[in-house]
Amino acid sequence: MGTQVFVPARKEIQILRLKRFIFILALLVPFQVQAQLLWKISGNGVAKPSYLFATNRLTDITFLDTIPNLFATYSRCDNIITEFAIEDYEAIAALRTAALLPDTVSAEDFLTPDQIKQLDVALQLTLEMSFHQLARLKPQYIIELYRNELFNKWLNAANIRPANHFFEEVANQQGKPVIPLDDIGEALYMMFDREPIYWQYEQLMKIIDYPEVEVRLEKNIRNLYKEGRLLDMAFLISAPDNTATLSFSDYKVFCSRNKEWVRRLRPHLLKGNAFIPIDAMYLGGDDGLIALLRADGYRVKPLNKPQR
Repeated sequence: MGTQVFVPARKEIQILRLKRFIFILALLVPFQVQAQLLWKISGNGVAKPSYLFATNRLTDITFLDTIPNLFATYSRCDNIITEFAIEDYEAIAALRTAALLPDTVSAEDFLTPDQIKQLDVALQLTLEMSFHQLARLKPQYIIELYRNELFNKWLNAANIRPANHFFEEVANQQGKPVIPLDDIGEALYMMFDREPIYWQYEQLMKIIDYPEVEVRLEKNIRNLYKEGRLLDMAFLISAPDNTATLSFSDYKVFCSRNKEWVRRLRPHLLKGNAFIPIDAMYLGGDDGLIALLRADGYRVKPLNKPQR
């Protein structure tokens, strides 16, 4: 007997061809995945859903136009909940006071004469200000000044209209309540005092020595944000090989604050119709705000679905 060869029936051949066509089409026409930045919070006995929106300070407001349902969702909400609000003169005065070193502390207590000389040269080149002019400020404030100027130069930040405070500003214009999660004291602590002074000076010298590390991290964060990859953003910041001034120790502080934010959000979520714009770096990961809200019993689902 000769070898029998199986010959598919006509209908089976058509099905095989169709499957092959669908497979090739899937390779040639990839899914267009909208950034997962807008999230609906429901369940856990809430009367109406609220909405969590991830922000990024180095992303221009024009990017908001690319996010489906964003403005319609905001318009349905009754109040805005932010990290903190520094608007009035009293808050600005408190910020200026908090940025100053204690009278009993000086840079000479932590830096060698050679380091101070190196710091002075770098500040004059980048900020056009001498270290003597800035010496009474806490190192963290100087770090922020220096980082901002690096981002202006290398990431075109000076020409960006930042989207992170957009909805807060619109709410103020529309007369909607803006409710901070942190009071002014807690906000200033996070800005200037979450790390000891000696550590702040070490971080200041690090950014002077390796400015490219700061720029690369912030650029990668912005790219991940635009793709809605909040989990990857959390991994990037908390990774052991991240040597930027924004690193694992800061991430742990953020995670600790997230737990308190969940508690403070409960009454607002119970009422519903809240719009919550929060920096994206607080949202992803096992201890990010999204995971903690889910652990607290809420359903947190993205509103932006993948589209062809």
